[in-house]
Amino acid sequence: MVTELCFTSMTDIAKQIDRGEISPLEAVDAYLQRIEQRNDELRAYSTVIGDKARAKARAAERTIERGDETGPLHGVPIAIKDLFAYKAGVRHTFGSTVFEDFVPDRTAPVVERLEDAGAIVLGKTNTPEFGNRPTTDNELVGTTRTPFDTERTAGGSSGGSAAAVADGLAAAAQGSDAGGSVRIPAACCGVYGFKPTFGRVPNGNPTNAFAEHTPFVQHGPLTRTVEDAAVLLDVMTGPHPDDPFTHPEADSSYVAAVDRSIDDLEVAYSPTLGLFTIDSRVLETVEDAVDDLATAGATVDEIPIDFDRDPDEIRDAWKTLFQVMVADIARQLYMSHGIDLVADHESEIDSLFVEIVKAGRAHSVMEYKRADSVRTDVYAAISDVFDAHDLLVTPTIAVPPFDADELGPSEVDGTDIDPFIDWILSWIFNMTDHPAASVPAGFVDDSLPIGMQLVGDRFADADVLAASGAFERQRPWHDAYPGQS
Repeated sequence: MVTELCFTSMTDIAKQIDRGEISPLEAVDAYLQRIEQRNDELRAYSTVIGDKARAKARAAERTIERGDETGPLHGVPIAIKDLFAYKAGVRHTFGSTVFEDFVPDRTAPVVERLEDAGAIVLGKTNTPEFGNRPTTDNELVGTTRTPFDTERTAGGSSGGSAAAVADGLAAAAQGSDAGGSVRIPAACCGVYGFKPTFGRVPNGNPTNAFAEHTPFVQHGPLTRTVEDAAVLLDVMTGPHPDDPFTHPEADSSYVAAVDRSIDDLEVAYSPTLGLFTIDSRVLETVEDAVDDLATAGATVDEIPIDFDRDPDEIRDAWKTLFQVMVADIARQLYMSHGIDLVADHESEIDSLFVEIVKAGRAHSVMEYKRADSVRTDVYAAISDVFDAHDLLVTPTIAVPPFDADELGPSEVDGTDIDPFIDWILSWIFNMTDHPAASVPAGFVDDSLPIGMQLVGDRFADADVLAASGAFERQRPWHDAYPGQS
């Protein structure tokens, strides 16, 4: 029963609890048992809070017994990425030994919303130090691995969340995405990952709201079904007083979009975006998936993307903006904790993080504004696609999951690439703030999952969900998780 329950969709678990078929405590205990069995190998969690989760589950049962009103996630066990605060006596490490014993005094708005909807937090999931890389490893917890092949990476930086969902260690998980950090691990772990339009979900840093001047980061769900993600988005989205950049509520429920027909959707397919070299195995798998998207009802055209900028200029602009953002994260940690990570802890923390912070601090204002100008041109090129199309489809990443000890591949099909960004097709859409999802597209080499990226126009998150749902019905992936056998 434990294995079956742990791979049941989040939505079905919520329904079973609501019907009294299982109790919140039974659900929590099932997941905690599986975490005990599997987390040492996967390193999905940095902190597990079993006693607190069980106490919350008992409280949820009392709510049911009293006949009180319950939320859509009542009693559902979920996981939270360890870059976001959960103040209920739970350490908040940022994936770093420097913060190994830090316990915050506030809870992130997105976590509050999930709890207010009835979700029960099982623990915090692993992340690279301060979310600085597209894989998930650190000195504190170790390396997070995809359950499809534990010699290979789970992706990052929400790798712990993706691995937990893929291996039945949580019904669903929260992640965050500044360059693909929800979509990359979704692709590597064969789960569904959704990055909303920027501003849909509050980031909630009241001490630094306007200083977060590179709005790349957006919270998003990692789930085993599209409907699960839509349920979480209905809970997570909407304005919040701590975040002046949040938008009003969507016009309709995200769940309503999942079952919508896509016969009216015009889809543009760009296999490389004119910027990337794609592994031939990935290309073949995604092209087959695009055919299935057409079978599901969409009209698909392959198109070029007409960027007015040289590819190297676009990459350099992204790096500049990302480096400044990471340097500002280090500044925020100094302001809130009095810790200068580079000056006081350089020998203790990830050398890549130090390198990025130093590069970000070295950029001039004019270098930053020149990068913003490139960003504007990239946004214009992607926006032009949506003049004639509703969606844009690409591979999520250019390669299958690779060795867990690598930052990224240094070559693809004989072409040398930058292992930090050149295999990742997702960061473009953080530059432009468009909604984007990674949907499981199939497998290569018998067992390695591949992701297909679906991108919508700004605020057309519902179109992305509709296409994702139609593809899921055409090509279900739920029986593929190795932990079920």
